[in-house]
Amino acid sequence: MYKPKLEKDIRCPLEYGLTIFGGKWKSRIICVLAEKGTLRYSELRSEMTNITDAVLATTLKELLADDILQRVQFNEIPPHVEYSLTGKGESVVPILQSICQWAGAYHKEENRQNLKQCQKCDYKH
Repeated sequence: MYKPKLEKDIRCPLEYGLTIFGGKWKSRIICVLAEKGTLRYSELRSEMTNITDAVLATTLKELLADDILQRVQFNEIPPHVEYSLTGKGESVVPILQSICQWAGAYHKEENRQNLKQCQKCDYKH
């Protein structure tokens, strides 16, 4: 597993929050699972757009390590794994919705094609 050369120097709660749900993929994964509930890896992969398997797997591991997601493995034939939000992960959803509302007020899109999970936001387009 990748280990950074320097320890993260997080000095304020905002920095902590941004490391937990910031970036391109983490917030999208959280929003998809907030909308859909529990999903298998392949279902989650099909809900995401333009993400590689390697990036999805790495991002899921980070969200699991931060207790945002839970992973349940079923030892059946064929075996499968399901992902869902933890309580901590569910508590992030209103924050992301607030960011979406704020961004919607200031970000003008020429292309109005929103991601499916964004259609659940309280932001009125």
